[in-house]
Amino acid sequence: MHRVICSGFAEPARLELRTEGTPSPGPGEVLVAVEAAGIGFVDNLIAKGLYQVRPPLPYTPGLTAAGHVAAVGAGVTSPVVGDRVAVLLTGYGGCASHLLRPAGTVVPIPDEVSADIAATAIENYGTVLYAVTERVVIRPGTAVVVLGAGGGIGLAAVDVARALGARVVAVASTEAKRAAALAAGAHTALGYENLKNGIREATGGGADVVVDPVGGEATEQALRALAAGGTLCVIGFASGGIPRLPANVVLLRNRSVVGVDWGDWSREDEGAARELVRDMLSRIAGGEIHPPVPEPVAFADAAAAFGRIDRGEVVGKLVLRP
Repeated sequence: MHRVICSGFAEPARLELRTEGTPSPGPGEVLVAVEAAGIGFVDNLIAKGLYQVRPPLPYTPGLTAAGHVAAVGAGVTSPVVGDRVAVLLTGYGGCASHLLRPAGTVVPIPDEVSADIAATAIENYGTVLYAVTERVVIRPGTAVVVLGAGGGIGLAAVDVARALGARVVAVASTEAKRAAALAAGAHTALGYENLKNGIREATGGGADVVVDPVGGEATEQALRALAAGGTLCVIGFASGGIPRLPANVVLLRNRSVVGVDWGDWSREDEGAARELVRDMLSRIAGGEIHPPVPEPVAFADAAAAFGRIDRGEVVGKLVLRP
């Protein structure tokens, strides 16, 4: 089997490809032949040693993967060899050609969903679906502003909000990213210049919900652009800056700030997380949501792929293929 290895935290990420023996499943386990491993912003942060959790070194990056069952251990009756499955890892390790997992932890992939889509949608769409089912309410007509709308989380937020009937305003740093957000269903797209006034104008007075995976200076501007009773969803800090928000602006007009940590929730309640992934794949198969087709990259080029993520050059998602 082949495995991407990170031997030390560094900036930029230093990764190498290793070959080792393919494991065999034990009782209750399945061996998944990986066809696609999703990578994104969080994977790059971890590899640089900048995430809040550090795996023991050396480790294999990758929080999500998809493929088919290559072998089953004793006592396993479902899934069976050949079944297509998605894997949500509570730790790391997805960037490997084969994965051993307890049989009950893999999620079947509908025929209508490719391995590439399954592997790359889990983290981003899982985060957004968790947000809209557990942390904030989006109804038809809700004015939703999405920061970082050309990235993986941003495009997922645009897509899901559109599916829920929201009026979606996308905010992104380049024309290419704004075009991608419009293609995903945003009604209008803005840059970050004069952001507070831009949001107020685009929403007709203020945003009901802001989805923020960006952080930095944009967060306070978006907070100030919330309508009465509006909610700021803090998802991440892709800009590198963690904002210090003025509490008086939250108090005024009964605004709210909520954290959205899909990773922590999925580790605390793995069963609920798998059910959410199952629901997400069903929505994709049914045409309710439409994840962008990711760009495929060979395992051997993982370091270069992480470098592109680090430099903000990726529109949408990358998927590593063995």
